[in-house]
Amino acid sequence: MNNVYQDGKGFAKSYILSYTEMTDQESSFPEESFKELGEKGFLKLLVPEEYGGYGKGLVEHAEACLAFAETCATTALCYMMHNVALMCVLTHGSAELKKRIFEDVVENGKFLALGYSEIGTGTHFYKPEITAEVKGEYTTFNGTKSMVTSASYASYYLVLAPSVEEGKINNWVIPLEEDGLTFASSDWQGLGMRGNSSCPMHINDVTLHSSNRIGEEGSGEEQVFNVVAPFFILGLGAIYSGIAVHLFDIVSHHAVDRKYPDGRSLSNIETVQVHIGQIYKQASVAKAMTLDAAQAGANGDADALAKILAARINASEAAIDCGTLAMRVGGGKAYNKALPIERLLRDAYAGQVMAPSTDVLNVWLGKALTGQMIP
Repeated sequence: MNNVYQDGKGFAKSYILSYTEMTDQESSFPEESFKELGEKGFLKLLVPEEYGGYGKGLVEHAEACLAFAETCATTALCYMMHNVALMCVLTHGSAELKKRIFEDVVENGKFLALGYSEIGTGTHFYKPEITAEVKGEYTTFNGTKSMVTSASYASYYLVLAPSVEEGKINNWVIPLEEDGLTFASSDWQGLGMRGNSSCPMHINDVTLHSSNRIGEEGSGEEQVFNVVAPFFILGLGAIYSGIAVHLFDIVSHHAVDRKYPDGRSLSNIETVQVHIGQIYKQASVAKAMTLDAAQAGANGDADALAKILAARINASEAAIDCGTLAMRVGGGKAYNKALPIERLLRDAYAGQVMAPSTDVLNVWLGKALTGQMIP
């Protein structure tokens, strides 16, 4: 896999595009696309080569998410969550845990998801309220995670829970088949990203051996801010950049193809030209900022965190702005859903509230730029 972005674009055209509308209209998880993601090797993108993967990193992660989002944001979002969870296992998991999960990903096409958010703490997902009762080598968990992407479809769920060390948290892997794990699938009624199956996960007396804990006791917060944050936040930047790029593709083609009786096209109208130019500028900036932030993160640059935060914030805002302008260009056809602009605008609005929300991220960006601790 030499050019992840181009390979991802080709994959999306062949194995994602045909399911995109159905994913939204039926609020259905893109199972067929994920089966192909496994068979074509994208699920093992970040798995080290010694385990049979491609051993790629932050840049390729961003490129893949961007490529998929230019066709289906829902599929890109669920894929992004898998990569983030995989990186936690890679960077902090024991040798036994890595071997077990990586083999399942590589050989069986299994994928992972994040189960961090809770009703009480909302976008501050790193402050879990579920309980964890320790008895020797085993820990029993009780509580509810509020919005778990890929719920009931992923094979492994990363869950944050309190540590025995005061004020600290742990990151755990809960396999799908564990007794006491259930999902409230009917509770997912998303405005956008409708196929991501982001529903509550109920954890009732789920008991895990300590081998399912990722990293040392109390290391959960370190994982959240050193691993989850860059891959998750940058991944979202790539997804919303992809939505903006997709909107430009739609409106630019529509403006040229929409003909008046005198033979002129919609693109001959100056106001439409201005709107299309604005959409192109914002989409291009969002994409460029995201890829630049990915490279900065991969290089370990001093300003990498600020760039990643800024890229995510900008991409979320750009996607909404581009969608609003695209609705004007699309006019009645967009409003009547003859064009997919309305769907993309709904997907874009998720960027404001998805943890960490843009409000939280703006605070973090200010802290990062002034040398303060986050959060």
